[in-house]
Amino acid sequence: MEPGSPISAVRSQRVLCGNDIRPALILIREGKICQILPDTSLNVDAACEVLDVGDMLVMPGIVDCHVHVNEPGRTTWEGYWTATRAAAAGGVTTIVDMPLNSIPPTTTLSNFQEKMKAATGQCFVDTAFWGGVIPDNQLELQPMIQAGIAGFKCFLIHSGVDEFPHVTDSDLHIAMKQLQGTGSVLLFHAEREVEQPSEEDGVTTADPSEYSTFLKSRPDVMELEAIKTVAQLCQQYQVRCHIVHLSSTQPLEVIQTARKAGAPLTVETTHHYLTLSAENIPSKATQYKCCPPIRGQANQEQLWSALKAGQIDMVVSDHSPCTPDLKRLDSGDFIQAWGGISSLQFGLSLFWTTASKKGFSLPDVVRILCQKPAQLCCLDKQKGGLFPGYDADLVIWEPEKEFEVKEENIHHKNKLTPYLGFKLRGKVYATIVRGKIVYKQGSFSSQPLGKHLLVSQAKTQASL
Repeated sequence: MEPGSPISAVRSQRVLCGNDIRPALILIREGKICQILPDTSLNVDAACEVLDVGDMLVMPGIVDCHVHVNEPGRTTWEGYWTATRAAAAGGVTTIVDMPLNSIPPTTTLSNFQEKMKAATGQCFVDTAFWGGVIPDNQLELQPMIQAGIAGFKCFLIHSGVDEFPHVTDSDLHIAMKQLQGTGSVLLFHAEREVEQPSEEDGVTTADPSEYSTFLKSRPDVMELEAIKTVAQLCQQYQVRCHIVHLSSTQPLEVIQTARKAGAPLTVETTHHYLTLSAENIPSKATQYKCCPPIRGQANQEQLWSALKAGQIDMVVSDHSPCTPDLKRLDSGDFIQAWGGISSLQFGLSLFWTTASKKGFSLPDVVRILCQKPAQLCCLDKQKGGLFPGYDADLVIWEPEKEFEVKEENIHHKNKLTPYLGFKLRGKVYATIVRGKIVYKQGSFSSQPLGKHLLVSQAKTQASL
């Protein structure tokens, strides 16, 4: 059965239903899961197209709610065609596109319409969109919610691009008042400028080609101070708030305290913080640079513990590519290099490679990579689970199979990634979006089969 084919059923000896892995036959009608039958020996209508995958694991497609596609405007960095093919190759069936690094940024209703137009006919997987909160765009927020935006992102520090300025505390109060009662969510890049040590500590005179120099320039306290602000705002306004790409475990106590006090606050971390550590980053290896920075091994172990304890809700890619020249590979200057890591295609395998050794189960994978991200963007009634009535979005993969990350197998536009040469556990065999095969064994559907997801916001405020 070739990519692009619609299918009526998927049969496997290993289907992840709730907390159980068992033989099942998933019946699909009009792109939705119709029934999940426990008896795989049942004869299906002869006219049905049945994909029998033996004992490969079938589970819900991954929902990656933190992806920078950069189209329109910076398509040399990435675009919908390449990003969504990479997603499909990694078992990701839904992405949510960040509002910045495209030109124009998704900060007005008209810019949102331009963004959707750029994405039309180019997406191999389903795509939803975040909007942005910047100074003085408060009157755009509710029209964007009504148009189907999934929620909003803001920065408390320079975003890296001038067309997406960061907000002040007064901007945040104005935005929160606009979002109250809408059911929408505000995402925070949670770093704040703080008083940095003087030259005596060697930060400003240290070698910029050493990773430690960059790491010292973005200390944990920048995240801690930002998250104190977010926690206070979340409690005050009772607007859903979400911390993107948490790298430091120091703010976890602040987050837990706010949640216990009733703040609808959630938090994600990323594959790179769980996989890479500061101690193992070579000199001049600027492909490892991201903001907030990759921290030390002890911090990484604490991130895994917090994830296991449910203090961190989900894990995402924060796929943030650029052209190779912006990584300053020639000089290896960590301070000047663009900060961002490309990993959209490898998230499931990156996560499972380590999680499987740390006692995480396959149902944990579904909760952390599928269900919780779908809940964040109000897509959890159609994405992130294997239930009748849900979209037939499936990843079929082999959790035990290992493979090496090689440049020729990378499908995002620019192949630079810190994961080159990594041996990962868990290989994707096929990806199905709404009952159609979009990827299978290295091949893609001839036409993009994804669609735009316009989110209908609940009017009640519910935390995850």
